[in-house]
Parts: sequence; C-alpha cells; structure tokens
Amino acid sequence: MRVLRLKEVQDILVGCTILGTGGGGSLDEGLEAVTKAFEKGYEFKLLDFNEIDDEKYYINPYFCGTVSPKEEKKELGNELVMAVKTLENFMNVDFDGVVSIEYGGGNTGQAMAAAAEMGKFMVDADAAGRAVPELQFSTYYVTGKPIYPFSIATKFGDLGIFPYVKDDARAEALSRFVAVGSEGSVGMADHPIKGNFLKKSVIPNALSYAGIVGKAQREAVESGLDPIEEIIKHADGYLLFEGVVKEGTEWCKKDGFTVGTINIEGRGYFLNNELKIWYKNENMISWKNGAQFVTCPDLICVVDNKTGYPITNPNCRQGDDVAVLGFEAHDLWKTEKGLNILNPRFFGFDMDCGFIKDNL
Repeated sequence: MRVLRLKEVQDILVGCTILGTGGGGSLDEGLEAVTKAFEKGYEFKLLDFNEIDDEKYYINPYFCGTVSPKEEKKELGNELVMAVKTLENFMNVDFDGVVSIEYGGGNTGQAMAAAAEMGKFMVDADAAGRAVPELQFSTYYVTGKPIYPFSIATKFGDLGIFPYVKDDARAEALSRFVAVGSEGSVGMADHPIKGNFLKKSVIPNALSYAGIVGKAQREAVESGLDPIEEIIKHADGYLLFEGVVKEGTEWCKKDGFTVGTINIEGRGYFLNNELKIWYKNENMISWKNGAQFVTCPDLICVVDNKTGYPITNPNCRQGDDVAVLGFEAHDLWKTEKGLNILNPRFFGFDMDCGFIKDNL
C-alpha cells in the first residue's frame, strides 16, 4: 500500500481519461473531487493488487448516466458514499476497498475521492480497462461474477437496494431508468465481492498503468517533447489517425446515452484520408475512408494533437486538431465470452471486430 500525492492522483485521472475512449465521466469533475478531498486532509491509499485480502469484501462505486459537454456541468454530490454505505448496511459488512468499474477521469476520480472520504483503500485494478456504456460490459460479467446485490443513490437523497436481478443487462435497464428520472445520472455501488474472487475478475495494476500514461502526457508538455509520441512510447499505444475535426460531427442524447459521430479530415501522413468514429457514450466503431477500421473492444481514444490532453465525448468540435490513439483491449476481452459481449453487432452494426493489429 502506498499513499498517493495529489500529482500522482492527477496523473492517474488524466491517464484514465486518455484510455477512457471518450467516456468515463468528466475529467474536470474528477479532478475537482480529488482536490477537495486532499484539501480536507483525506488520504489516498492505493492498495497493491497483491495486497488484496482474500476474506475481505470490495465494492465498485460509480456514476451511471449520460455524458455531457463541458458547459453542461453536472452537480454531483455524495451519491457514491451514500450508495456504498447503504450496501454495507444491507450486507452487514465493512468494505475494505474500492475498485474502479471503468477507466475515466470522472468515475475513477469520484471513486478515489469516495474511498478517501470513507478511509478505504483504492485497489490498483479496473473492471474494464477502458470506459464502457453499459453495466454488462465488465470483466466481472466475462468471469461470471454477479452484479447483485447493488445499491442506487440519487442527488435527491433517494436510496434503493436490489438484492437480486436476472442478469447484468437487467441491472443496466433498471439503473438507466432511474438515471433518466434523476436528471441524467445516479450513484451506484455494485459487484460486492470477496478478495479471493476479485483477484480473478479484474485487470491488475490498471491504475498504475493509467498513471504512467498521464505522467507521460504531463512531462512531455512540461519538457517540450511530443506528447503523442511519449504517450505511445510509454503505454504501448498506436497512432491510428491525426487531422482536423470537420463538418458532420454531431451528437444527441437517446435513452439515457450520449450517441454521436466524429468526422476527421486527415493531415500530415494521413493527408487525403478521412476517419469517422461512432460512439455510444464511448468510442466503439471507426471507419477509414468509408471502410471498417478499428472497433471495440480495442480502444479508440481522441486527444488534442498538440498537448495529448484527452477529449471526451461529446466535446470534439469542428476545427479541433486531434490525434486518434489506439490501445489493445485486455486479454479478457479477447476471450470467446468477452468477444460475445463487447462487439459491433451489439450496437447494431453488421460487422466483425476490427482489431488494431489487423488494421495497421
């Protein structure tokens, strides 16, 4: 276990947002939450994966709902703490630590702040290795670990417990319904799990890896190096495309999700090429010059081409100079069950998965 400094937490959150495929909540809100927690004197204790206690319970708190442009800042309160404590009371347990349900500056940041406020560990792990739009897209689902019992807390103070649900897809439908009725988002705590099962169900050392990505971006800017090159080098990533966001980039909110497309006109090495990205909260499908390109479960990540700073959906605007980075999904997503869950056909596209290594 090590106690993190503010800069280390900030690097983790920037890295989580770069790797978050456009989603995972607002980075600004995540940074604000952890900064306030530091100002109150709370400790951020990162638990090494090898230190997970087999007999203790761990929990995943996060916000479920739509993603919004920066000017539509959501007023987030203590919903995550409320959700965790409600589930603790229901189960009569004291959760030893908190686990990140998905990469993202907002969700990871809010989870880390909640863990610090409650005096709990933040486990060096993640349950997706990217951001994902629906609850069944988790490594818990791939490994067969139940989402229930889970709790929901709204900003209005409403609290709910679901002792059982048919499956993760049903949990998604129920929580999304509550989110739509709660002005866009709700706090959740789910997948309560003992440490011996947790070790087999999540991606180890995921926050440390995100911290490496965020640190590479920050230090590149500070030292005048190319941040795109530094991120790719330190994170084993790929440059998929670079260019200027063009007309036709648009989005809307639909059924509790933010759905949109990003159209990019290539420049430099990619001159006279075009890239289109489709997202449902997170970037899922891409086409290069009209032909299928990289798709989920591999990561499609849009960053500012000059700074390497992440651009979340739906904040890509016409005229933005961007780079599109690719990262390979964790091996759990490449298993038969993983590919049966997270693939283009789930989103209505009649195509097989397009993996980075098959397209470069």
